[in-house]
Amino acid sequence: MPLSIQALLWGLLSGSALVIGAALAYVPHISQRMLAAVTAFGAGVLISALSFELIEEAHDRGGLWPTALGFLIGALIFTAANVWINSVGGHGRSRSGHHQMKAHEGGGLAIAVGALLDGIPESVAIGVSLLAERQLAYVALIAIFLSNLPEGLASATGMRKAGRSTLYIFSVWGGIAVACGVSAMLGNLTLAHADPKIIAVVLAVAAGAILALIVDNLIPEAFEVTHEYSGIITVVGFLMAFALSKGFD
Repeated sequence: MPLSIQALLWGLLSGSALVIGAALAYVPHISQRMLAAVTAFGAGVLISALSFELIEEAHDRGGLWPTALGFLIGALIFTAANVWINSVGGHGRSRSGHHQMKAHEGGGLAIAVGALLDGIPESVAIGVSLLAERQLAYVALIAIFLSNLPEGLASATGMRKAGRSTLYIFSVWGGIAVACGVSAMLGNLTLAHADPKIIAVVLAVAAGAILALIVDNLIPEAFEVTHEYSGIITVVGFLMAFALSKGFD
């Protein structure tokens, strides 16, 4: 199977966690503490993946300065876009508690754009990771899937509270899942024969955006509910991803 098609399928799989999470929003009595624990675990997995896989691979391919530049650019792009999305009604889009956004003009679009902002750099990372080595892509896939699951659940819960229809909710998240798959495929196709320094910058940009996402969205949601336990849960997720990346050796 062509590598680009594999990237498409892997991106769709990671994005499907958003749809699965949205479906879980219709299950009664979902524990907020369990959701926050999964969020904390996913944050730990993502931190491990970007620390020991994305950034390390970027450094090996392009050296320190392209990696550092890409990392900062990714964080700056995510932060600027996140500030804009919050200003137009997307604040708290990944929350499931009292931070849920209300139904107001532009809110639904803000959720969709915010989800794309969260998902696209992650999906590109999957597609580019396949160009490096399969083990790297496995770790990235698992990390992103785990982080998408609670985000889909939390955001869909918020949409329901804001009065959005079931058709609207699943149309948004289904569309985002497809966009994740396409982003992974395009990342793989466009960089298949690129200079190693360019690949290094792209990996670092994705890593910077993901780290900004973790700090801005995932960790606050996890800490708000699990409080003092969020740290140890995050550490467990980090160690699990680290062990996976090293083949449990």
